Amino acid sequence: MSTLRDPVGPKDRKVYVRRRLIVLLVLLAVVAVVVLIIVRPGSSGGVASAGEVEVPEDLVESPAPDSDDADGAGDGDVAACSAGQFSVAPATDKGDYAAGELPQLSLSVENTGEEPCSADLGSANLQFVIVSGDDEVWRSADCQENAEHLAVILEPGKPLDTEAIPWDRTRSSPETCDISRDPVAAGGASYHLRATAAGTQGTGTAQFLLY
Repeated sequence: MSTLRDPVGPKDRKVYVRRRLIVLLVLLAVVAVVVLIIVRPGSSGGVASAGEVEVPEDLVESPAPDSDDADGAGDGDVAACSAGQFSVAPATDKGDYAAGELPQLSLSVENTGEEPCSADLGSANLQFVIVSGDDEVWRSADCQENAEHLAVILEPGKPLDTEAIPWDRTRSSPETCDISRDPVAAGGASYHLRATAAGTQGTGTAQFLLY
């Protein structure tokens, strides 16, 4: 009895083509699975554009509730200050300044009425002017940048002082914002500070001397 099986010879060409197609389909299926695992459906695979990015809800700031003032009334219940309802007074930190010292300018606002009122005391509505005799030497509005609006509730009889700003002892004008300015006279020269807030001219002036 022969120990040899049926001889194995060259297969038909269709058999080889079929086997290659099967192997190719298997490889494509594996690649597709890998791609689906790495790149989620609907993803571009790149950095999301600004319009596509969503901020997590726990990072979104909720609108703040209306804050109450000292009498328990919210900002929406406080009327705007009428003309003549508050006073403005200019102030400096000292009465005279040695050479090199910079005057610190500020103003005080007080509600002279009987009810709280709201006034715009942002930098856009505050102005300081320094004069010497009839000579207007400096204006805070000449080269002001990034002016802001800020509604402030003024309580009756409670003065509110603004933060002080330094004056560099030079003349100002809209044309000198980007160049060196001329220093003003010193040696005991007298100057007066005027102030305006929310359209209300300050009462009187604050006098000071420069040495």
